[in-house]
Amino acid sequence: MPDSLPPLRPARPFPKGPAPRHRAMALTQAQVGLTLRALPDPGMPADWERMEDADYEALADRLLDGRAGPLRVFAYGSLIWKPGFETGARARGTAHGWHRSFCLHLTQWRGTEAVPGLMLALQSGGSTTGLVIDAAEPARAALDKLLRRELIAKEHAGMARWVKVRLDTGERVDALTFWANPDGPIVIELPAEEQAWRLAHACGHGGSGAEYLHETVRALDAEGIRDRGLWHLQELVAEEIAAWGGAPPCLEG
Repeated sequence: MPDSLPPLRPARPFPKGPAPRHRAMALTQAQVGLTLRALPDPGMPADWERMEDADYEALADRLLDGRAGPLRVFAYGSLIWKPGFETGARARGTAHGWHRSFCLHLTQWRGTEAVPGLMLALQSGGSTTGLVIDAAEPARAALDKLLRRELIAKEHAGMARWVKVRLDTGERVDALTFWANPDGPIVIELPAEEQAWRLAHACGHGGSGAEYLHETVRALDAEGIRDRGLWHLQELVAEEIAAWGGAPPCLEG
Protein backbone atom coordinates (compact mmCIF):
# COMPACT_ATOMS: atom_id res chain seq x y z
CA MET A 1 0.00 0.00 0.00
CA PRO A 2 1.26 3.59 -0.55
CA ASP A 3 3.57 5.05 2.11
CA SER A 4 1.17 7.91 2.78
CA LEU A 5 -1.61 5.63 4.01
CA PRO A 6 -2.18 5.12 7.74
CA PRO A 7 -0.19 2.33 9.43
CA LEU A 8 -1.73 -1.03 10.18
CA ARG A 9 -2.83 -1.85 13.70
CA PRO A 10 -0.44 -4.00 15.80
CA ALA A 11 -0.55 -7.65 14.80
CA ARG A 12 -2.61 -10.05 16.87
CA PRO A 13 -2.67 -13.85 16.63
CA PHE A 14 -5.03 -15.23 13.99
CA PRO A 15 -7.43 -17.39 16.05
CA LYS A 16 -8.38 -20.91 15.00
CA GLY A 17 -11.43 -23.09 15.57
CA PRO A 18 -15.09 -22.08 15.83
CA ALA A 19 -16.04 -18.56 16.85
CA PRO A 20 -18.18 -17.91 19.95
CA ARG A 21 -21.88 -18.35 19.20
CA HIS A 22 -23.14 -15.76 21.68
CA ARG A 23 -21.67 -12.66 20.01
CA ALA A 24 -23.29 -10.61 17.25
CA MET A 25 -21.25 -9.44 14.27
CA ALA A 26 -19.18 -6.32 14.88
CA LEU A 27 -19.23 -5.33 11.20
CA THR A 28 -22.57 -3.65 10.52
CA GLN A 29 -24.56 -3.00 7.37
CA ALA A 30 -24.13 0.74 8.00
CA GLN A 31 -20.36 0.33 8.04
CA VAL A 32 -20.49 -1.69 4.84
CA GLY A 33 -22.43 1.18 3.26
CA LEU A 34 -19.51 3.53 3.97
CA THR A 35 -17.20 1.30 1.89
CA LEU A 36 -19.35 1.23 -1.25
CA ARG A 37 -18.78 3.62 -4.14
CA ALA A 38 -19.60 3.63 -7.84
CA LEU A 39 -16.57 2.73 -9.93
CA PRO A 40 -16.26 1.83 -13.63
CA ASP A 41 -15.33 -1.63 -14.85
CA PRO A 42 -11.64 -1.35 -15.83
CA GLY A 43 -11.78 -4.53 -17.90
CA MET A 44 -9.51 -7.52 -17.60
CA PRO A 45 -5.84 -6.86 -16.75
CA ALA A 46 -3.70 -6.57 -19.88
CA ASP A 47 -1.42 -9.45 -18.88
CA TRP A 48 -4.30 -11.95 -18.61
CA GLU A 49 -5.52 -14.07 -21.53
CA ARG A 50 -9.31 -14.19 -21.66
CA MET A 51 -11.02 -17.57 -21.68
CA GLU A 52 -13.14 -18.11 -24.79
CA ASP A 53 -16.13 -20.40 -25.36
CA ALA A 54 -13.90 -23.24 -26.51
CA ASP A 55 -11.81 -22.94 -23.33
CA TYR A 56 -14.88 -23.22 -21.09
CA GLU A 57 -16.13 -26.19 -23.10
CA ALA A 58 -12.80 -28.00 -22.83
CA LEU A 59 -12.55 -27.33 -19.09
CA ALA A 60 -16.11 -28.54 -18.54
CA ASP A 61 -15.33 -31.71 -20.53
CA ARG A 62 -12.34 -32.40 -18.31
CA LEU A 63 -14.16 -31.72 -15.04
CA LEU A 64 -17.21 -33.84 -15.95
CA ASP A 65 -15.29 -36.71 -17.53
CA GLY A 66 -16.51 -39.99 -16.04
CA ARG A 67 -19.01 -38.28 -13.72
CA ALA A 68 -22.77 -38.66 -13.77
CA GLY A 69 -25.67 -37.09 -11.93
CA PRO A 70 -26.26 -33.51 -10.81
CA LEU A 71 -23.41 -31.09 -10.34
CA ARG A 72 -22.42 -30.96 -6.68
CA VAL A 73 -20.58 -27.83 -5.48
CA PHE A 74 -18.70 -27.17 -2.24
CA ALA A 75 -19.53 -23.58 -1.31
CA TYR A 76 -17.41 -21.89 1.35
CA GLY A 77 -17.79 -18.18 0.48
CA SER A 78 -19.92 -16.15 -1.89
CA LEU A 79 -21.32 -19.26 -3.59
CA ILE A 80 -23.38 -19.77 -0.42
CA TRP A 81 -25.21 -16.46 -0.76
CA LYS A 82 -24.90 -15.91 -4.52
CA PRO A 83 -24.44 -19.26 -6.31
CA GLY A 84 -25.27 -18.06 -9.82
CA PHE A 85 -26.98 -21.32 -10.83
CA GLU A 86 -30.27 -23.02 -9.97
CA THR A 87 -29.82 -24.78 -6.64
CA GLY A 88 -31.38 -27.89 -5.20
CA ALA A 89 -30.49 -29.80 -2.04
CA ARG A 90 -28.06 -28.15 0.38
CA ALA A 91 -26.17 -29.91 3.17
CA ARG A 92 -23.43 -28.91 5.60
CA GLY A 93 -20.10 -30.59 5.09
CA THR A 94 -16.41 -30.32 5.89
CA ALA A 95 -13.50 -30.49 3.46
CA HIS A 96 -10.54 -31.86 5.38
CA GLY A 97 -7.12 -30.80 4.17
CA TRP A 98 -8.37 -27.38 3.03
CA HIS A 99 -8.99 -24.03 4.70
CA ARG A 100 -10.68 -20.86 3.42
CA SER A 101 -8.37 -17.89 3.06
CA PHE A 102 -8.45 -14.33 1.74
CA CYS A 103 -5.49 -15.05 -0.52
CA LEU A 104 -6.52 -13.81 -3.98
CA HIS A 105 -5.15 -10.38 -4.93
CA LEU A 106 -7.75 -8.31 -6.82
CA THR A 107 -7.22 -5.21 -8.96
CA GLN A 108 -10.75 -5.35 -10.38
CA TRP A 109 -14.25 -6.46 -9.32
CA ARG A 110 -13.78 -5.76 -5.55
CA GLY A 111 -10.55 -3.81 -5.80
CA THR A 112 -8.54 -1.49 -8.03
CA GLU A 113 -4.92 -0.97 -9.02
CA ALA A 114 -4.74 1.89 -6.51
CA VAL A 115 -6.36 -0.03 -3.64
CA PRO A 116 -6.19 -3.80 -4.31
CA GLY A 117 -8.76 -6.06 -2.72
CA LEU A 118 -8.92 -9.69 -1.67
CA MET A 119 -11.14 -12.68 -2.35
CA LEU A 120 -11.54 -16.06 -0.69
CA ALA A 121 -10.20 -19.33 -2.04
CA LEU A 122 -9.34 -22.70 -0.54
CA GLN A 123 -5.73 -23.33 0.42
CA SER A 124 -4.04 -26.54 1.47
CA GLY A 125 -4.12 -27.47 5.16
CA GLY A 126 -6.63 -27.51 7.99
CA SER A 127 -10.33 -27.97 7.33
CA THR A 128 -13.28 -25.93 6.10
CA THR A 129 -16.95 -26.32 6.90
CA GLY A 130 -19.31 -25.05 4.24
CA LEU A 131 -22.27 -26.19 2.17
CA VAL A 132 -22.53 -28.90 -0.45
CA ILE A 133 -25.06 -27.60 -2.98
CA ASP A 134 -26.65 -29.71 -5.70
CA ALA A 135 -27.48 -27.95 -8.97
CA ALA A 136 -31.19 -28.14 -9.88
CA GLU A 137 -30.40 -27.89 -13.59
CA PRO A 138 -28.38 -30.13 -15.92
CA ALA A 139 -24.78 -30.48 -14.75
CA ARG A 140 -23.29 -29.07 -17.94
CA ALA A 141 -25.48 -25.96 -17.88
CA ALA A 142 -24.79 -25.29 -14.19
CA LEU A 143 -21.06 -25.85 -14.64
CA ASP A 144 -20.89 -23.49 -17.59
CA LYS A 145 -22.50 -20.73 -15.49
CA LEU A 146 -20.17 -21.45 -12.59
CA LEU A 147 -16.98 -21.46 -14.64
CA ARG A 148 -17.87 -18.25 -16.46
CA ARG A 149 -18.57 -16.57 -13.15
CA GLU A 150 -15.44 -17.71 -11.33
CA LEU A 151 -12.81 -17.91 -14.10
CA ILE A 152 -12.27 -15.22 -16.71
CA ALA A 153 -8.62 -15.81 -17.62
CA LYS A 154 -6.76 -18.88 -18.84
CA GLU A 155 -4.16 -18.33 -16.12
CA HIS A 156 -6.80 -19.24 -13.52
CA ALA A 157 -8.41 -22.24 -15.20
CA GLY A 158 -6.62 -24.63 -12.83
CA MET A 159 -8.46 -23.20 -9.83
CA ALA A 160 -11.50 -25.44 -10.43
CA ARG A 161 -11.14 -28.91 -8.91
CA TRP A 162 -12.96 -31.72 -7.12
CA VAL A 163 -12.53 -32.24 -3.38
CA LYS A 164 -13.78 -34.82 -0.89
CA VAL A 165 -16.33 -33.45 1.56
CA ARG A 166 -17.66 -35.23 4.64
CA LEU A 167 -21.33 -34.36 5.18
CA ASP A 168 -22.73 -33.96 8.69
CA THR A 169 -24.48 -37.30 8.10
CA GLY A 170 -21.06 -38.96 7.77
CA GLU A 171 -21.37 -39.55 4.01
CA ARG A 172 -18.31 -38.62 1.93
CA VAL A 173 -18.99 -37.01 -1.44
CA ASP A 174 -17.08 -35.40 -4.30
CA ALA A 175 -17.87 -31.74 -4.87
CA LEU A 176 -16.51 -29.12 -7.25
CA THR A 177 -14.83 -26.13 -5.69
CA PHE A 178 -12.18 -23.46 -6.29
CA TRP A 179 -8.73 -23.48 -4.76
CA ALA A 180 -5.62 -21.32 -4.78
CA ASN A 181 -2.53 -22.95 -6.22
CA PRO A 182 0.37 -21.45 -4.25
CA ASP A 183 2.11 -20.76 -7.58
CA GLY A 184 -0.94 -18.99 -9.00
CA PRO A 185 -0.47 -15.50 -10.45
CA ILE A 186 -2.84 -13.74 -8.02
CA VAL A 187 -2.19 -15.71 -4.81
CA ILE A 188 -0.88 -13.59 -1.95
CA GLU A 189 -0.14 -14.27 1.72
CA LEU A 190 -0.92 -11.41 4.11
CA PRO A 191 -1.23 -11.13 7.92
CA ALA A 192 -4.72 -10.69 9.34
CA GLU A 193 -4.29 -6.95 9.95
CA GLU A 194 -3.34 -6.27 6.33
CA GLN A 195 -6.17 -8.47 5.08
CA ALA A 196 -8.56 -6.42 7.23
CA TRP A 197 -7.13 -3.13 5.96
CA ARG A 198 -7.67 -4.18 2.37
CA LEU A 199 -11.17 -5.49 3.01
CA ALA A 200 -12.12 -2.25 4.75
CA HIS A 201 -10.73 0.08 2.06
CA ALA A 202 -10.94 -1.79 -1.25
CA CYS A 203 -13.89 -1.40 -3.60
CA GLY A 204 -14.37 -2.07 -7.29
CA HIS A 205 -17.17 -2.09 -9.82
CA GLY A 206 -18.49 -5.34 -8.26
CA GLY A 207 -18.67 -4.02 -4.70
CA SER A 208 -16.40 -3.69 -1.68
CA GLY A 209 -14.31 -6.14 0.28
CA ALA A 210 -16.24 -5.29 3.44
CA GLU A 211 -19.50 -6.17 1.67
CA TYR A 212 -18.06 -9.51 0.52
CA LEU A 213 -16.85 -10.35 4.03
CA HIS A 214 -20.08 -9.22 5.69
CA GLU A 215 -22.33 -11.23 3.38
CA THR A 216 -20.14 -14.33 3.69
CA VAL A 217 -19.98 -14.27 7.50
CA ARG A 218 -23.72 -13.58 7.69
CA ALA A 219 -24.53 -16.43 5.28
CA LEU A 220 -22.30 -18.86 7.17
CA ASP A 221 -23.85 -17.79 10.47
CA ALA A 222 -27.32 -18.47 9.07
CA GLU A 223 -26.18 -22.05 8.40
CA GLY A 224 -24.81 -22.43 11.93
CA ILE A 225 -21.19 -22.12 10.74
CA ARG A 226 -18.72 -19.78 12.43
CA ASP A 227 -15.18 -19.66 11.08
CA ARG A 228 -12.97 -18.11 13.77
CA GLY A 229 -10.60 -16.60 11.22
CA LEU A 230 -13.40 -14.82 9.35
CA TRP A 231 -15.00 -13.78 12.63
CA HIS A 232 -11.69 -12.20 13.69
CA LEU A 233 -11.42 -10.44 10.33
CA GLN A 234 -14.89 -8.92 10.52
CA GLU A 235 -14.01 -7.53 13.96
CA LEU A 236 -10.79 -6.01 12.60
CA VAL A 237 -12.61 -4.55 9.59
CA ALA A 238 -15.26 -3.07 11.89
CA GLU A 239 -12.51 -1.47 14.00
CA GLU A 240 -10.85 0.01 10.92
CA ILE A 241 -14.07 1.49 9.57
CA ALA A 242 -15.04 2.83 13.01
CA ALA A 243 -11.72 4.71 13.09
CA TRP A 244 -12.82 6.71 10.03
CA GLY A 245 -15.31 8.60 12.17
CA GLY A 246 -18.05 8.30 9.54
CA ALA A 247 -15.96 9.77 6.71
CA PRO A 248 -14.21 7.15 4.55
CA PRO A 249 -10.75 8.24 3.37
CA CYS A 250 -10.17 8.96 -0.31
CA LEU A 251 -7.54 6.47 -1.43
CA GLU A 252 -8.06 6.32 -5.19
CA GLY A 253 -5.55 8.08 -7.34
